[in-house]
Amino acid sequence: MDGAVNGSGRSIDIELGGQEVITIDLCDLDPNPEDVLELLKEGQCKVSVWTRLASEYWRRGYLEAAETIAHAAIEWEDRLDGARTKEDYYREAAQYLNAGERAAAEGGEGVGGTLAFLTRGIHQLATRSMDDALRSFEGVLAEKPTNIVALLGKARIMYARRNYPQALKLLQQVLQLNPSCIPDPRIGIGLCLWAMDHKAKAKAAWQRSLEVNPSEWSAQLLLGLESINASKTGNLSEEERAQSFLMGTKYIEAAFKTNQKSAAAANALCELFLRKSNLKRALKLAERTVQFADTLTLLTEGNLRAARVLHAEGSLMDATKYYTSATEGQPKHVLGAIGMAQIQMHNDEIPAAIHTLDTLIQPPNPQRSVEATVMLASLRAHPRPGVSSSDAAQEKIRARELFDRATKMLELEDTRASGNVNVSTRAAAATADDLEMHLEVARLWQEEQPERTARALREALRISEASGQIDPRLLNNLGALQHMDSHLDMAQSTYEVALTKAAGIGGSSGEAMSTSILYNLARLYEDKEDLVMAKEAYDKLLARHPEYVDARIRQAHMLANLNQVNDAHEILKHALTTHTSNLNLRAYYTSFLIHNNQLKVAKDFVYATLKDYERSDVYSLCAAALIMYNQSRESRDPNPKALEERKRGFQRAVETYQKALQFDPLCAVAAQGLAIATAEDALGAFSGVTVASIAEETQLRIKNARDALDVFAKIRESLNDGCVYVNIGHCYYARDEFDRAIESYETASTRYYDGHNTSVLLYLCRSWYAKASKEQSFPAMNTALKYAQMASALHLQPSDKATMYNIAMIQQKATELLFDLPPSKRTLRDLEVAIGQATHAQRVFGSLAADPSSSVPYNREVADQRRKYGEIMLRPRLDAARQRRQDERMRVEAAERAKMEELRHQAEKLAEERRIAREQALEWTREIQVESEEERERKAKRASKKVKTEIESGDEAINGGEPKKKRKGKLKKANDQGEENEQLFSDEDIDNKPAKKRGAKKRVVRDDDEQDAGSVPRKKQYKSKEYISDTDDEMT
Repeated sequence: MDGAVNGSGRSIDIELGGQEVITIDLCDLDPNPEDVLELLKEGQCKVSVWTRLASEYWRRGYLEAAETIAHAAIEWEDRLDGARTKEDYYREAAQYLNAGERAAAEGGEGVGGTLAFLTRGIHQLATRSMDDALRSFEGVLAEKPTNIVALLGKARIMYARRNYPQALKLLQQVLQLNPSCIPDPRIGIGLCLWAMDHKAKAKAAWQRSLEVNPSEWSAQLLLGLESINASKTGNLSEEERAQSFLMGTKYIEAAFKTNQKSAAAANALCELFLRKSNLKRALKLAERTVQFADTLTLLTEGNLRAARVLHAEGSLMDATKYYTSATEGQPKHVLGAIGMAQIQMHNDEIPAAIHTLDTLIQPPNPQRSVEATVMLASLRAHPRPGVSSSDAAQEKIRARELFDRATKMLELEDTRASGNVNVSTRAAAATADDLEMHLEVARLWQEEQPERTARALREALRISEASGQIDPRLLNNLGALQHMDSHLDMAQSTYEVALTKAAGIGGSSGEAMSTSILYNLARLYEDKEDLVMAKEAYDKLLARHPEYVDARIRQAHMLANLNQVNDAHEILKHALTTHTSNLNLRAYYTSFLIHNNQLKVAKDFVYATLKDYERSDVYSLCAAALIMYNQSRESRDPNPKALEERKRGFQRAVETYQKALQFDPLCAVAAQGLAIATAEDALGAFSGVTVASIAEETQLRIKNARDALDVFAKIRESLNDGCVYVNIGHCYYARDEFDRAIESYETASTRYYDGHNTSVLLYLCRSWYAKASKEQSFPAMNTALKYAQMASALHLQPSDKATMYNIAMIQQKATELLFDLPPSKRTLRDLEVAIGQATHAQRVFGSLAADPSSSVPYNREVADQRRKYGEIMLRPRLDAARQRRQDERMRVEAAERAKMEELRHQAEKLAEERRIAREQALEWTREIQVESEEERERKAKRASKKVKTEIESGDEAINGGEPKKKRKGKLKKANDQGEENEQLFSDEDIDNKPAKKRGAKKRVVRDDDEQDAGSVPRKKQYKSKEYISDTDDEMT
């Protein structure tokens, strides 16, 4: 190690092993330099220390001692320069092994054997030839399964391959075979248990190893590292953490004292001194780690810690060398890449730092590091010189992606930490609570996604509140986002808190914050239509800062909205006298002049702005183009010279818009101006160029509107303003797509103007009027009238006679349209409303035609013709409509009377038929009653005849039974017919008839039938009569 000069420079400190320091007093040197030489060699001092001591001996006259020290220094330096590497020793060992095998083969001796295999396996293991070493050890174990060296070698290979259970099993076997084995298998057992997350068992194994071998440095080192790691857990108290950390420190120091050439112990101790900010001793230990490192990991760690010490001391060049050495050994080492990137950032090598970090997190073998990802995102988001606008936009996109990735990684850390407090690292927690990171995320998203910006600002505000020092700028920005999202009450509360915090800061910074916040609060009062509070806020602001131009502009704007145009004009002119070159003020004044129809003054003013102040001012260029375009469009002079001037005006307007786009390719206003020129064909038919036919003009108009719609669709994505939707509506109107035009106008009116923009309402009126005229729809015409009346109600200038003319025109047209509809499609109520509207239109046209004003926005003759049209055409048509309605009513009434008469006649006829039927039924009933009386008289006669006949001839009586049966069947058939005939009568008739009509018919006998009743012909005649009819008419 190096020596150091102390005090006044008369002593040198030589550190031995990082713990013991020997001081050599240069004023009291021993003439015999042997002890000094031993110290110099043991401390491995630099040549400068050797030469310093040699010069001191020479100065004091000890020339031989000085010469001895100088020669020893040369030998020491030569030995250091000629030091052999491990690879040289491995190569030489391989040569000896090969030579021994050749000698054995030449002497006829076997080249096998346990010793040869073990030696070859150990050499292969040292050179990282794991597969060959495993075959060698397994070859030994095949012959002797209890060979300790082979078991240890195989266990080490299993551990290196992360097959911890197998390695643990082998090491436990070694411990069973030889409990006193050196190296102690308990060390390996503890490492396997630690890797398998059995940390308590691992600690017990190491403690047992330390009990068995108190001088074993590896157990002390591992126990020290375990204690330091345990001090980082969150489930311990502060006292327990401190005790654990102190115990770990003692273990590590004891391990280093036991073996001062242990790179692992030196590396662990170096980290402890780094935490204590003892950079000098940390650097010595880092150099010792590099010197005695036997693995790539330890070598990288030593270089990295040396670089960190030098970086902290400000020795950036030396730190760069160590960082380079660390990253050359392990290019994907996170701390090495971050340290190198920090050095490169300090040297203003931003692209190199981006490349270093990008290599770290990109495939192959990408590293998951929140810190590196956040650093890379911040570097990409930061503007750099020499980067084009397109490349800067791409870098911005990459930065957003990296911040999103870092956010997901932090969320994953939080999820893991919720299950195990030992998982979430302090670095991840510190990154999550990094205020600047959240502010940078907010800046990245402020133009595209305000909600992401608000989320980042809220997170930053949480961190600021946790620290106890809330930054008013955070509250101001968060309030501005809430203000833009129309959460006015919430924004007002946020502004007020921010204003209170800023007032408590004091000084120039606090005053600057208060000024900005107060202005935002005044703007919020404006949006809440609390003009009194807004005026008070602006007055207070201007009292403290009279030079605040934006506040004066807002005052003028408030007055202009209240129609106090002269007062607003005075404020603006006063502001211009003190801030002539303020482009924002000049831009607003230009807008003020245009909105108040002072186009000539506005044109001169904007030309003065472009000529005297800023030729590349995009707003002034767009305003100049707008004025030129409107003047050319309003020109109606048919003179050829005027037409040519009109065309040149359009050309100059288009060229000015194009010039504005050259200065700002993203200027949506200029792009919209060109789209309007395209839609109106400003350089074609609109500028006076004639078209061959009306059909061609229509096709050209539709094509231009289609081209303009494509441009407006893109402008709509970048310009959040109602004028875009209005222009889209104009294009659809030009294409006769009235429904889509109405949709666009309504979107502009409701979303942006809250239904209070007179121009948009008139555009809606025009579209509904065109739709009603095309579809002959009276409801659509009424809708057009509604929008015209809304526009008239909102307009603050009673002298606006154009809207009155439009309302009268729509009312007259609605009446005419209703008269042309078929009577079945209109109602009396509609006619009454239309008559009232027509009457009102007549009065309006009469007053407009008689208006004595020198200039009116309509043609008086047309107004008078409209009045006459109402008198001459609408009155007769109204009378004709009334007459048609009266005729229709009379026709309907006559049809109803005829129908009622026909129904009455049918009822009378039916009543007569029913009367006849009832009379006939009564007649039949009387006949049946008479027949029944006659039949009772004949019963007695037939009974006596029957007795007489039975006595005379019994055989005839028997034979006579058969005809009775036949008669019975025929009577049944006659009865069926009688049942069918009974349905011809009404219920009343049926009730008046006897219950046994069929039986009565069966027994009807005339007087002429009494003769020869017992003869056969009589029976035939009786049967035939009963079957055919109930009467005797056919027998007479």
